[in-house]
Amino acid sequence: MSATSVDGLLGLDETVDEVLAAYDLSPAPQATLLHVSENITYRVDDLAGGRRWALRLHRPGYHSLAEIHGELAWVTALRADGVVRTPPVVPTRTGAPVATVRLGGDAAGTGGGERHAVLFAWVAGHSPQVLGPAGLRGAFAQLGDIAARLHQHARSWAPPPSFTRFAWTWESTLGASGRWGSWTAGLTAALGDADAREALGLLGRAAAVIERRLAGFGAGPDRFGLIHADMRLANLLVPGDAPPSVDALPSGDASAAGTGPAGAGSAAGGEVCVIDFDDCGFGWYLWDLAASLSFIEHLDSAGDLVAAWLAAYQRRLPLTAADVAMIPTFVLLRRLLLVAWLGTHPHSDAVPSIPAYARDTCDLAEAYLAGRLLTG
Repeated sequence: MSATSVDGLLGLDETVDEVLAAYDLSPAPQATLLHVSENITYRVDDLAGGRRWALRLHRPGYHSLAEIHGELAWVTALRADGVVRTPPVVPTRTGAPVATVRLGGDAAGTGGGERHAVLFAWVAGHSPQVLGPAGLRGAFAQLGDIAARLHQHARSWAPPPSFTRFAWTWESTLGASGRWGSWTAGLTAALGDADAREALGLLGRAAAVIERRLAGFGAGPDRFGLIHADMRLANLLVPGDAPPSVDALPSGDASAAGTGPAGAGSAAGGEVCVIDFDDCGFGWYLWDLAASLSFIEHLDSAGDLVAAWLAAYQRRLPLTAADVAMIPTFVLLRRLLLVAWLGTHPHSDAVPSIPAYARDTCDLAEAYLAGRLLTG
């Protein structure tokens, strides 16, 4: 569990009870906290009947009700169309995919609002475990293949007329309307005012290049569409029990911790289950490649992992030379976005050291400006 939102857990027991009352469950289901990040995830157990679910409490104000409905529409379509396994959504007693409860305000009548929640079916599983570099390359090939399947579906799927999701653009990532805050504030929080001063100049130059290249690349339908946007190993679940002894991924890896909720279980039928579509929206397709490297962009093997991802992806969807040339830009864009995120989550366990992550980001920016990022 991340420690970022512990204060936000205070008083949630009544909210959880109220949410669960909206579902046709046992009289006294037991909720156990699993994960705290943008949302809060619980395991819910029916102690009498032996059933289990995963409950996701949405952070108030982060997604609109319509956006949550949009996420669930795509998740359901992916499963129904046989593209990938996704956790089934459990409807409320009234058949709604989302439960909504009113939040209490203060004595003056302020501070209220609503909290939305989604209940998912639970199927046991674990995040992929890897055995050394070869295993990690294989896992990234799997990520690339799954991303291609999702992108193929996104290009042909006819969403419901009410479908809405936000977009991952320059403005909503590193621009003035950044969804996860300011990367400059995140950098300053990580390094302190004095040490951040020089780093801000370097990263500012890199950000300007990123913005210019994104504008030149454009957002045509062959490059920009509906994406998962957090396609990491942490968001794949493999059926069965985790192996008793495996090599761990490097510190700050994508399978040990993440920016989104842990989700609702793995696949039935022996297939990997894709979870945590909370960040899904409209963005560049290659954003899903950049997201796969979250927190491990600085590894010497990052270029090999990208190659494995691309080889699997292009067996289903070819990329142009212009697409491939943009990969370093998307990787550094995502990295800077994570600097912003860490700035608003200073107690996160996603990386061993936030200052070290910020310093490594400067090294990546130097490599990017020199044309050496991901070249090994």
